[in-house]
Amino acid sequence: MEQVITQPSVRSQHLWWQNGVIYQIYPRSFQDSNGDGVGDLQGIISRLDYLQWLGVDCVWLSPIFSSPMADFGYDISDYQGIHPLFGTMEDFDELLGEVHNRGMKLLLDLVPNHTSDQHPWFLESRSSKDNPKRDWYIWHDGKADGGLPNNWLSVFGGHAWEWDEVTQQYYYHAFLKEQPDLNWRNPQVQEAMMNVMRFWLDKGIDGFRVDVMWHMIKDEQLRDNPPFPGSTFNPNDLIYDHYTPVYSTDQPEVHEIVRMMRAVTDEYDDRVLIGEIYLPIHKLVTYYGQDNNGAHLPFNFQLLTLPWDAPAIAMAIDEYEGALPAEGWPNWVLGNHDKPRISSRVGREQAKVAALLLLTLRGTPTIYYGDEIGMRDVAIPMNEIVDPQGLNMPDLNISRDPARTPMQWSGEINAGFSTHKPWLRLPFNSGRVNVEKQKGDMYSKLHFYRKLISLRKEHAALNVGSYRPVYADQQLISYVRESGNERFLIVLNLSHRPAYFKPRQESYSGTVILGTEIERIGMQVEDIITLGGDEGLLIGLS
Repeated sequence: MEQVITQPSVRSQHLWWQNGVIYQIYPRSFQDSNGDGVGDLQGIISRLDYLQWLGVDCVWLSPIFSSPMADFGYDISDYQGIHPLFGTMEDFDELLGEVHNRGMKLLLDLVPNHTSDQHPWFLESRSSKDNPKRDWYIWHDGKADGGLPNNWLSVFGGHAWEWDEVTQQYYYHAFLKEQPDLNWRNPQVQEAMMNVMRFWLDKGIDGFRVDVMWHMIKDEQLRDNPPFPGSTFNPNDLIYDHYTPVYSTDQPEVHEIVRMMRAVTDEYDDRVLIGEIYLPIHKLVTYYGQDNNGAHLPFNFQLLTLPWDAPAIAMAIDEYEGALPAEGWPNWVLGNHDKPRISSRVGREQAKVAALLLLTLRGTPTIYYGDEIGMRDVAIPMNEIVDPQGLNMPDLNISRDPARTPMQWSGEINAGFSTHKPWLRLPFNSGRVNVEKQKGDMYSKLHFYRKLISLRKEHAALNVGSYRPVYADQQLISYVRESGNERFLIVLNLSHRPAYFKPRQESYSGTVILGTEIERIGMQVEDIITLGGDEGLLIGLS
């Protein structure tokens, strides 16, 4: 039985974050302007023309705030300061102005779950048990037998409780011990962070991506997390994923905090609130909030976390579309600074199919810097690893460094990223896999991305139109996007072998508008459509 078309609510006008494309920049790795081997704000400014040429609508920056850099900026010591490594507040103001001058938007990374242990708030909090900011963080006595308050673990490995000798209590840290978690049950913490948001919104930024949104509230009773179902219980096993964080994350009260953040965002015109949330779809969609007063876009990471398997992905897309609240706007992500790059996960050729999927599904797409030229994870020698997740658990090979390497701009020394040795090494092939080389090659991945983005902008069916699944099997995913008189059929072969699109109950005919093989453009297709391995087609239907 054919599924019903998923039709977005009729609106007189869609907002910029609904029909636009977001581009994530990891600032350390985008462009170095001062020759210290680390990317910075002036470097980003110098590359804005490239982003405008590519066609992106919004730039999202990973943290640029003052920080001791224990976790490369996700340990903030001043929410209203710029780290000197990246530049000054004047540099930031210039960047914001230049982004807006090009008709683009700018988002900042808000890290509200935890601060640096060097933040003035924490320095006060740990100074004594009766300090006014003591309750700004999560402090607790050990158990009567001297044990830890509970069995909660750090995402980066080991116990999540750190003993403080001065005040003779433990504090909780979901990540590094240098990143103590704030106590979001404290109204003063809530007020302080809302004021941080207003500080940046007053400057004119266009919204926030909120780090680990689902972590912000913890179980008030501090109950133990249970072992992951099916795992063999071992009290000495300190690997985070071996336990189910049912009490340390995703608590019911978190939605009130998200609602407060949304209310602050809504004090300003045309802003967006995005949440980082790694949860199953049925839980993820609750972060839209009752009456859609939560996050505008709870990040949907299904394409990051699922195996690259046609039936599984087709099912996830349909489940997501079916689970969205009435006014909830979908979104999709292929890569970010925490996960392996798409070209490494699925291969270079299949990555073009993935791009076609990302940029033709209904909802807002986010592109991770460098994916548009097919950057792959770079093999970082063990003695060069700097990511704390990789350093703390070296035997698991889970360092995030390989996906954070410098942008490959040209065949020059250090790929045009810097005149100095970069903070992370470049791949050996950066001399031929780079922006400059691909700009001159109409068959390149870069031109494929640019054309896709252009088509998405040009056709309402592809950016705000309805979505209807057509057919899926062990190799293929296919669906129709439609708006008014425009109809597009997208057929994607997620395997390396030839495949045949042959839906049982209906036939399609049309013209190939874009394909992963550029030679297919302009070809007429109808009825059974033959695809090569790693091939995807965008077809304008007759």
